[in-house]
Amino acid sequence: KQWYQRRVRGDNAECRIDNVKDYQDIVDAEWNILYEKLDKMVQSGAKIILSRLPIGDVATQYFADRDVFCAGRVTQEDLNRTVKACGGTILATVNNIREADMGHCELFEEIQIGNERYNKFTGCPKAKTCTLILRGGAEQFIDETERSLHDAIMIVRRAMKNDSVVAGGGAIEMELSKELKSYAKTIHGKEQLLITAYAKALEIIPRQLCDNAGFDATVILNKLRQRHAQGDKWMGMDITSEDIADNFVACVWEPSIVKKNALTAACEACCTILSIDETVKNPNSNYKAPNAMPGM
Repeated sequence: KQWYQRRVRGDNAECRIDNVKDYQDIVDAEWNILYEKLDKMVQSGAKIILSRLPIGDVATQYFADRDVFCAGRVTQEDLNRTVKACGGTILATVNNIREADMGHCELFEEIQIGNERYNKFTGCPKAKTCTLILRGGAEQFIDETERSLHDAIMIVRRAMKNDSVVAGGGAIEMELSKELKSYAKTIHGKEQLLITAYAKALEIIPRQLCDNAGFDATVILNKLRQRHAQGDKWMGMDITSEDIADNFVACVWEPSIVKKNALTAACEACCTILSIDETVKNPNSNYKAPNAMPGM
């Protein structure tokens, strides 16, 4: 008498049989289900198959024999970016695959950079982005490069959203400093000292840029003061020529809203510091613990 029992434990199914033929039927059914799914993916016309889950050796060989590329363990973020660039849809089943569910690209190739291999999609119809691969000798260099690149991309993004820009490279700070110094001379009283100090503080930006680039800050600032006094309001530091230049013509721009926010935040921080008239000190902070007893 044939005996068969099936029991489900959570996500696993347990089958108990006492007949070799039934065992072979179960194994054949599993292989038939697998090959049926693989055949549906191949029959859909897809040449590149990406999966968030791992792809076994049998499926990999099946696709390779039919000139189909497959990749498993693809992150959800990479899948979403691929869909945005190539089109198509992330499917949860292989049944009823439509032409609209598949993406397209002109060229797909697997390239190797260093010790890593990358899948490169070229000619994507909906691509509005690109992929940047950063390489370096140490992790801290990569982190610093990534931070600088992220800052640059965010500045460009902000500039595209806000159509008002000013010249960078310390040009707008020097022009504001010149205007504030001129305005301070028309005011009597202590306010004149505050405005003059504010104007002097603005010159720290171009001075720091010179220090970062290894230039003589005194020479550069003297040239900038002279040109701004002559009415050249967009003159700023030029790192390429190690001199000053019209940064608005040179397309060294910064969004106006970024400068406004920076000046506003600096003023608020300064006002907060000036509003502190007394500090509270913990009396126990000066207490020193007695020396430990020497060893016996």
